[in-house]
Amino acid sequence: MGDKVFKSSCKMCHGGCGVLVYLEDGEIVRIEGDKESPLNRGRMCAKGRASLEHLNHPDRLRYPMKRAGERGGGKWERLSWDEALDEIAGRLQNIRQEYSPESIALGQGTGRRHFNYVVRLANALGTPNWCEPGCAQCFIPRLNTSVITFGEFFVCDYYGEVNPACILVWGHNPLTSGPDGELQFPLRDSLKRGSRLIVVDPRRSETAEKAELWLQLRPGTDDALALAMLNVIIGDDLYDREFVDNWTSGFEELAERVEAYTPAWAEEITWVPAEKIREAARLFATSRPATLEWGVAVEHTPNCFQTCRALAMLPAITGNIDVPGGWVCGTRPIGFFPFLAENLSNEARDKRLGGDTYRILGGNGAIMPAAHAPTVFRAMRTGEPYPVKAFLVFGNNTLSTYANPREVYASLMNLDLLVVTDIYMTPTAELADLVLPAATWLEADGLQAFPIAADLHVLAQQKLASRWECRQDEDIMIQLAQRMGLEVGTEPLREVLDRQLEPLGLTFEELKEKGHVSPPLRYGKYKEMGMFLTASGKVELCSQMLERLGYDPLPYYEEPPESPVSTPELHEEYPLILITGARIAHFFHSEHRQIPFLRRKHPEPLVEIHPEMAEHLGIVEGDWVYIETRRGKITQRARLTDTIDPRVVSVEHGWWFPEEKGPEHGVWKSNANLLTDNGPPYDPAMGTYQLRALLCRVYPAETGDAGGEHLSETGTPIESGLNKGGYHE
Repeated sequence: MGDKVFKSSCKMCHGGCGVLVYLEDGEIVRIEGDKESPLNRGRMCAKGRASLEHLNHPDRLRYPMKRAGERGGGKWERLSWDEALDEIAGRLQNIRQEYSPESIALGQGTGRRHFNYVVRLANALGTPNWCEPGCAQCFIPRLNTSVITFGEFFVCDYYGEVNPACILVWGHNPLTSGPDGELQFPLRDSLKRGSRLIVVDPRRSETAEKAELWLQLRPGTDDALALAMLNVIIGDDLYDREFVDNWTSGFEELAERVEAYTPAWAEEITWVPAEKIREAARLFATSRPATLEWGVAVEHTPNCFQTCRALAMLPAITGNIDVPGGWVCGTRPIGFFPFLAENLSNEARDKRLGGDTYRILGGNGAIMPAAHAPTVFRAMRTGEPYPVKAFLVFGNNTLSTYANPREVYASLMNLDLLVVTDIYMTPTAELADLVLPAATWLEADGLQAFPIAADLHVLAQQKLASRWECRQDEDIMIQLAQRMGLEVGTEPLREVLDRQLEPLGLTFEELKEKGHVSPPLRYGKYKEMGMFLTASGKVELCSQMLERLGYDPLPYYEEPPESPVSTPELHEEYPLILITGARIAHFFHSEHRQIPFLRRKHPEPLVEIHPEMAEHLGIVEGDWVYIETRRGKITQRARLTDTIDPRVVSVEHGWWFPEEKGPEHGVWKSNANLLTDNGPPYDPAMGTYQLRALLCRVYPAETGDAGGEHLSETGTPIESGLNKGGYHE
C-alpha cells in the first residue's frame, strides 16, 4: 500500500480530482481517489488511474534538445538546461531588438496548471500576443458572457444543502467529459437525489440517456432553441417577476426581441418539435431551483457569443441566480494571481492581434485578453499586420488542436524560433528549434481553484516524483525571465503560491498538509451588496457594455455560415452535417494516446453514423471510411449507432499516432481539424469560427488507407511504458 500518503490533485485533464498518492521507499506505488475531496469524493476516471504509466513512460522527453538539421528533419542535439535557456533567451532578445516585443507570441493548451503563467510571461516580455485553441472556442465565451451579463461567473450549485430540482444540460456530456471529476460525479449524485434532467444535444449521449427530456437539435442551431425557450417563458408569464422587476435591466427589450422566436419557428430550424420546446421551457421555468450546465459545443459557431447570452438569460429571468441549488458564484478564497498585465503599455495592448476587431476576446471589453489565433498564425506566415517571428508553446500539440492545421503548419515552418515544452515528442515538437522536457502533474507543485465548480474548492498539487531532467512549466518560464533580465516575473514559484494563499491565512506547505480547503458557500450576495457587479448594478439582459462597444446588446439568431440552409448547393455535394469534437473519456483532446492502459480501452478513431445512413452508403460496422469536407479528408473507423440523426455524423478529434514514425506521427490521417477552417466569418465579439455543423460526405475508404493501419487486427496498440504501481479500479 505504501508507507507514506500524500494528498494532491490529479491533472490528467484540466480538472483536478483530489487524490491520495502512496509512496514506498521514496517511489510512488499507488494513486487512488481522495474520499475527502468535495469534487470526486474518492472516485477516479481511467485517465487518473493511468497516471503512473504516464509518469514512467519510456517515450517521454528526458532532456532539452536542439534541432540539428532541417526543421522537422528529426535530428536532435542534446543540450544542458543552461545551454538551452541561454540560447532561447539570447534569440528572444535579438527578436525583441530587431523587431519588437509583440513579434514574440506564446501558445498553450487547455486550462492546465501553468495557464496563468503563460499569460504572465507574455506580459513580462511586453507582448500582448498569447493564444490557445479555446480562447475563442471554449469556456472564455461563456466566461465573458456571464461577467458582462451578471458581473461574475455563475455555475451550477451541486454542493449545497439544496439539490437542484431541474438541471438543464446544454451542449455538454458531463457524465463522460467536461472535465471528469469536477462535474461528472456531482451531477451523478444530484440525479440520485432526484433532480429532473433536460439535455440538449444532437447525440443521445451518456447524459442524454438519463434525461427526462432530450432535445435532439440540428447542430449549430442552439441560439434558435434558446431564444424559443425564452419566448415561451416570457409569453406564458413563467418568469420570476419579482427578480426581473428589481434586479434586471432591459427585460422589455428582451421580450420584444424574442417575440418572433416562437417554438413553431424554431422547430423548422432546429428539428426539435415545437411542443417539446414548450415542455422543456415550462419544466425549467417552473422547477425551483433550476440550474444550467452548458458546454463547449455552444461555442463552436460564429454566433457563439450571442448564443451564450441567450442561454445565460434562462436562469436569469427565472430567478435562479445566486440561490441554493441554482446558478451560483462562489467566494474568492485565494488572492489575485499576479498576471503582470500592468507591464503592458497601452501601445502594446493596442497591438494585440485581433484585439481591435474582436474586442470581447482581446480588446477593451475582454475579461482575459488574448490574441486571435488565426490572426497570429497569419502574421507568422505573411508578416501582416506585423511579423510574428517567435512562438513559445507550452503543453499544446498545435498541429492537432487548431483548425486548418495545414495552414498552421505553414505558419510554424516560417518562424525564426519555435520552442516547444511538452511531455512527449509530438508532431508539433518535431518542428521546433528547441524542445524542453516538461514535468507531469506528479512532478509539479501548484494550486487548483475551480471556476466551474463555484470557485469554492482550493486543492494543492505537490511534487512527489522526479524523472530524468524534466522541469515543470512554471519553473521554466521563471528561469527564462531571469535569464533575460526581465524586471518582473522572476520570483520563485513558491513565493507566488504563498502570496495567493494569504487570504486563507495559509502557506503552500500548510495547504499541502490539508490537501484542500472549502470555504462555505454564501447565497444572495447581490442582495448584501445591493447590486450586481455590472455598470447598471443589475443583471443586464440588454447590455450597456455591448452597446457601447458597437455590438448588439440583445441575443439574436444566426444560421451557421455553412449549412443546408446557408449553402444549399454545397449541401448537395456534401449532404451530411458534421459534428467534430465529441469527447473521448479515455483521452483529453490530443493527449494520452501513447499510454497502453488508455489506448487499449479506445484503440482507434471512430466516426458515428446512423445505421440507416450507413446502409445507404454501403458501410458496415468497423469499416474504415473517409470523412470529407471541402477543406480536407480523413479516415476513421465506422461505429454504427442510432443515438445520432441519420443526417448527422460525429467524428472524434485530437487524433495522432505516437507509435508511428516522426516527424508526422500520423497527424494527417485522422485529425478532425483537417475538416475545419480557421477563416471568416468570425463571431464579431469573440472571433470564433465554425468548428461544428459543417457539411461533409462519408464513403468507404480504399483498401489499406486506414487511420489505424498501425494497429493489430485486435486493435491493440504497440505495448510500451512502465507501470510501477497498481490501478484503483
